[in-house]
Amino acid sequence: MAAPVNIVVGSFVWVEDPDVAWTDGEVLEVNGEEIKVSCTSGKMVVVNRSNVYPKDAEAPPCGVDDMTKLAYLHEPGVLENLRSRYDMNEIYTYTGNILIAVNPFRRLPHLYDSHMMEQYKGAAFGELSPHPFAVADAAYRQMINEGISQAILVSGESGAGKTESTKMLMRYLAYMGGRAVSEGRTVEQQVLESNPVLEAFGNAKTVRNNNSSRFGKFVEIQFDQHGRISGAAIRTYLLERSRVCQVSDPERNYHCFYMLCAAPSEDVEKFKVGNLRSFHYLNQSNCYELDEIDDAKEYLATRRAMEVVGISSEEQDAIFRVVAAILHLGNIEFKKGQETDSSEPKDEKSWFHLRTAAELFMCDAKALEDSLCKRVIVTRDETITKCLDPAAATLSRDALAKIVYSRLFDWLVNKINNSIGQDPNSKSLIGVLDIYGFESFKTNSFEQFCINLTNEKLQQHFNQHVFKMEQEEYTKEEIDWSYIEFIDNQDVLDLIEKKPGGIIALLDEACMFPRSTHETFAQKLYQTFKNHKRFSKPKLSQSDFTICHYAGDVTYQTELFLDKNKDYVVAEHQALLSASKCSFVSGLFPLLAEESSKSSKFSSIGSRFKQQLVSLLETLSATEPHYIRCVKPNNLLKPAIFENSNVLQQLRCGGVMEAIRISCAGYPTRRTFFEFLSRFGILAPQVLDGSCDEITATRRLLEKVDLKGYQIGKTKVFLRAGQMPELDARRAEILGRSASIIQRKLRSYLARKSFIVLRRSVRQIQAACRGELARQLYENMRREAACLRIQKNLRMHLARKAYKSLQSSAISIQTGIRGMAARNKLRFQRQTKAAITIQSRCRQYLARLQYMRIKKASITTQCAWRGKVARRELKKLKMAARETGALQAAKNKLEKQVEELTWRLQLEKRMRADLEEAKTQENVKLQSALEEMQLQFKETKAQLLKECEAAKMAAEQAPVIKEVPVVDDALLERLTKENEKLKALVSTLEKKIDETEKKYEETNKLSEERLKQALDAESKIINLKTAMQRLEEKLSDLENEDQILRQQSLLNTPVKKMSEHLAIPTIKSLENGHHESEEHRANFLLQEPMSAAPTNKLGVESDNKLRRFHIERQHESVDALIKCVMQDLGFSQGKPVAAFTIYKCLLHWKSFEAERTSVFDRLIQMIGSAIENQDNNEHMAYWLSNTSTLLFLLQRSLKAAGSPRRKPPPATSLFGRMTQGFRSSPSSANLNVGGLDVVRQVEAKYPALLFKQQLTAYVEKIYGIIRDNVKKDLSSLLSLCIQAPRTSRGNVLRSSGRSLSNNSPANHWQSIIETLNMLLSILKENFVPSVLVRKIYTQVFSYINVQLFNSLLLRRECCTFSNGEYVKAGLAELELWCCQAKEEYAGSSWDELKHIRQAVGFLVIHQKSRISYDEITNDLCTILSVQQLYRICTLYWDDNYNTRSVSPNVISSMRVLMTEDSHSAVSNSFLLDDNSSIPFSVDDLSSTLQEKDFLDVKPAEELLENPAFQFLHE
Repeated sequence: MAAPVNIVVGSFVWVEDPDVAWTDGEVLEVNGEEIKVSCTSGKMVVVNRSNVYPKDAEAPPCGVDDMTKLAYLHEPGVLENLRSRYDMNEIYTYTGNILIAVNPFRRLPHLYDSHMMEQYKGAAFGELSPHPFAVADAAYRQMINEGISQAILVSGESGAGKTESTKMLMRYLAYMGGRAVSEGRTVEQQVLESNPVLEAFGNAKTVRNNNSSRFGKFVEIQFDQHGRISGAAIRTYLLERSRVCQVSDPERNYHCFYMLCAAPSEDVEKFKVGNLRSFHYLNQSNCYELDEIDDAKEYLATRRAMEVVGISSEEQDAIFRVVAAILHLGNIEFKKGQETDSSEPKDEKSWFHLRTAAELFMCDAKALEDSLCKRVIVTRDETITKCLDPAAATLSRDALAKIVYSRLFDWLVNKINNSIGQDPNSKSLIGVLDIYGFESFKTNSFEQFCINLTNEKLQQHFNQHVFKMEQEEYTKEEIDWSYIEFIDNQDVLDLIEKKPGGIIALLDEACMFPRSTHETFAQKLYQTFKNHKRFSKPKLSQSDFTICHYAGDVTYQTELFLDKNKDYVVAEHQALLSASKCSFVSGLFPLLAEESSKSSKFSSIGSRFKQQLVSLLETLSATEPHYIRCVKPNNLLKPAIFENSNVLQQLRCGGVMEAIRISCAGYPTRRTFFEFLSRFGILAPQVLDGSCDEITATRRLLEKVDLKGYQIGKTKVFLRAGQMPELDARRAEILGRSASIIQRKLRSYLARKSFIVLRRSVRQIQAACRGELARQLYENMRREAACLRIQKNLRMHLARKAYKSLQSSAISIQTGIRGMAARNKLRFQRQTKAAITIQSRCRQYLARLQYMRIKKASITTQCAWRGKVARRELKKLKMAARETGALQAAKNKLEKQVEELTWRLQLEKRMRADLEEAKTQENVKLQSALEEMQLQFKETKAQLLKECEAAKMAAEQAPVIKEVPVVDDALLERLTKENEKLKALVSTLEKKIDETEKKYEETNKLSEERLKQALDAESKIINLKTAMQRLEEKLSDLENEDQILRQQSLLNTPVKKMSEHLAIPTIKSLENGHHESEEHRANFLLQEPMSAAPTNKLGVESDNKLRRFHIERQHESVDALIKCVMQDLGFSQGKPVAAFTIYKCLLHWKSFEAERTSVFDRLIQMIGSAIENQDNNEHMAYWLSNTSTLLFLLQRSLKAAGSPRRKPPPATSLFGRMTQGFRSSPSSANLNVGGLDVVRQVEAKYPALLFKQQLTAYVEKIYGIIRDNVKKDLSSLLSLCIQAPRTSRGNVLRSSGRSLSNNSPANHWQSIIETLNMLLSILKENFVPSVLVRKIYTQVFSYINVQLFNSLLLRRECCTFSNGEYVKAGLAELELWCCQAKEEYAGSSWDELKHIRQAVGFLVIHQKSRISYDEITNDLCTILSVQQLYRICTLYWDDNYNTRSVSPNVISSMRVLMTEDSHSAVSNSFLLDDNSSIPFSVDDLSSTLQEKDFLDVKPAEELLENPAFQFLHE
């Protein structure tokens, strides 16, 4: 990495920190090479310019998914990017095509489910978020497309998650290339199940990891030419054998020992193991158990895994017998024997374990003792037996334990490989290498030496690959790269493995000499490599040596180098175990040649391991490599802790920093022209004003700033190390000058604004003064004018007042005279009208009284009769309720409702009766008063008539000669008074009558309301009874249908066809049941009343001929029907002709009632063959309409045998009879009355019921085909709709020559609208039921919601402000489509887009930092989960206005909630799942189609001409 340049005051930089490795700060002073920096931690430091690296202040806070996109590619930048992503649970990051995986130390199941694998399937590398699935998919696609074998190298230190990453890769490769089967088990299943077996025998707990692989593993997955897994093989490297005998605290031995001690009691007794703390090989450490790990369960799981990979139960017992024998070997202790330098078992306990080990090995106990305590030296002349002292015997015991365990592990690997099987014809493979990472401890022995050699070799391969990738990138962009130097570590490899002077060669040489010790080996190393720059000797040690590896210096201790390098089998051990009676144990130690069996033959582990490495690298060189670097964020093995120093060291050990150095040797900074111009266009704005393209503009800009050494590629600009800071410094300088100009302009603006305000104030004061003077002058003029006007108006008022007084007097006189005349006339009219009114009121009252009596009697009679009928109905219901036990609860509820309603009705009747009684009494009183008044009136009238007659008679009798006026004043006065009394009485009577009428009307209204309530209650009772009856009928039908199906399934086998299912024992068995059924039917039709008469042979033959004739005719009819309906018959009156024709024929042939028939089989086969072309939606829609309509007709017609439908009880009330009358009206009885011959109920037999079930399955299948076809058409469009097309900046390239018309938002979304409209048109043309149309669009919109939302969460470039606006505009188009399609077809489709609508709504909100978490969850995004909100908030970035996401407090709140819910796998998942279920039932279909009228449907014209189908004319 080159030293940064152009560090100025105000720059943000990275400086080294002893605590956190690197810390950021701001430059305060620059004094030559010394820079003063104010750190964000509060420190103030002074550092050298060469130790400072620039910081990108514009880097997104959530980091970038590919670190090649970083503006500054250096250690602190890489470290900060990983830390920021780790804080957001983004554990995967790319560095080019290298995947860096940071161990989260928690389970994240939502990242590895099958739905996530589906997302990465076929996706371009880098298109989605970083993931191991993306690496595996890239390897698989490259293997398929180019035919080149691939290799995925997974590395990292212990606890970094290598094993888990390897499992994920294996799962994805099995997902992509599965289906190959070997011995009943799939190859991928055996490969995956081999992991638990190898982990049990090759993994152990270390200081850094609870499940550390103590061996290297390379899994070769072989594929055939179709890309399917055809075989596999597992290669292992350098098992840590010393761990069997030596375990340091707090580590554990291999898992299998602890599993065996925790096995079930019968296995413990069988293998003679007990408490694990009693075994020497296990109690050297105080760690016996692991958190959250149950060794007993793991033991059972391991045995199950052994079964999967092909290890028999006998072999499993032998394996664990050997494991138990190793444990007992460790408990054998030795003491000095009777002879000099001899040894023997120490005590009885040691003898017990020796005998137990011999029993488990199935060998002789004495021979085992001799092999441990003695050595046989074979010379040319004689054989010498040498005794071993206790220390040597202990070493011999440990050597036996280690070699036995090593052979056992090798046997397991070979067994797994043989069981899985390899494909000799395989042309390509994908290898997954899970190998230990670079190790550097306080004590480093031979194992660390070999491990680090492996990593040096792999690092060289890695460097070559990275350099090759750099070359390919440069070649692709057509830039010059010839002068770039390749960084190599060949000198370290020569130091270790070069022949004859390498460390391994010297170690083998030392092992060949018996007297060699680790001191002599160390001295040899010091002499040989004293001048080597990579080799050094520590000052305070005489036997250690230090090697400068690529990842740092490592000091090795040579004490055990010679012993661990020796790999020979003691001849006594070989002979002992070869003679074992256990075939498994003897198989582990096959007999050797005679000359090699007489003595121990030496072989070097180092040399053998070097050969394995050479073989591995040859395999890797023949493949295309992919790299995954696993990183452990902390040594505490806890989540949410990121230790910078620890991670940085692992990045160095993993070669990531080496790859960065290689990149920095060339062109570490690479930017697309658009990004480069967007960032540095302000350096030379004049070059952007022309009509040149981006490449020319970039070149002119670089020439303008006089930058040297850069390269212009085809799509990117490549900058050398240090050039990016230089451009940023110039950019910062221009921005600083621009800031000064802005400040100057702002100060000028503020001063001018103050001056303008002052000038405006002066002008306002002047205007106010002038206005005051003008107002005073105006007031004086106004007063003068007012005086003149007052005088004028006063004179006018006086004259007008005199005139008005005179006019008023005249009018008053005229009014008085006219009023007196009018009052006289009015008085006479009132008297006449009053008399007429009294007469009409009396007649009205009498008529109304008579009517009310009749009405009251009628109501009382009706109420009594209804009560009687209701009680009788209730009694019937109670009796029926005692008989039906299945619906007792529902009936009890209905009875309670009936009783309650009856009680309410009786209460209303009582209240109404009381009211009627009170009203009657009041009417009687009023009537009696009226009769008295009428009597008085009649008496008065009679007296007046008598007086008038008397007066007339007196006048007639008086003499005519002289007229003497006689006036009886007393009589006149008395008559006048009586007349006035009568008038008063009449007026009082009128008032009482009016009041009575009002009370009557109120009472009448109340009675009508209560009567209405009573009728409503009665209608509810009837409805409840009807509903209960329907439920009883439906339940009875279902029970009978189920009983029939069960009886048929018990009587017949489930393997045969339906026609064979229905076979019944007969005298003659024909090939299909159709003949038999037709024969029985013909026999039934031909029976005559005289059939009981005796028949002769001629009659039998004629009957048989007639039957065969009918059967042949029936076959011809079925063939004609099948041939006809296979054609597109179209529709009649909006109903499918084919479905109606099939139904009519089946109904006429009585196929539904047949015990056996093959018609249904042929129809099902016909439908299946008709829908083979699944890509044609129009054809599928035609058959969906036909099958759904036919299913509706069957649903309405078929009923199970033995389930007679009970008629509803006759209505006993007036309201009930009216209701039945309305229900039976012609408008609602199309199917029941008029269509009785079209759709009628029949008792269905088993074939008809089975045909109905099969037809239901076909309806669901065709529905699913149409839905999936639409999803398939939309999937490609949705991938274009989720991200807005990038447009050139208007201020950068005003005329870039690009045409974005093809990428306009309306284009892609309009294609989706056209697809939806086309489908809707097809469904409408084929008259598909509206319920199916709604369900299809609901699921399609749900699919759109899932795809858009998941893509939004998986692609960071989609979580932008501009992209939110783009998607929002598209969703508006979909909303408009839903409105135009109307609810009949669209249904609730718009509601299915709730996730993407809320997510997009959140993206386009301004000032997100001001929004609280409660506002987000309660108002904005109520449907989104915490994980989804957290994902959106952390991925969001604004490419238009550079606004920030939500505040850090909101992010912290979300993280806390996610931590609390981390135990729930469901709550952790942030992706949506697509629902592919069938969302409708047959009842839904029936409810939609029940209004259709089939009377006007015409059958197929082709069949109408056939004489056998004349019944279709009916």
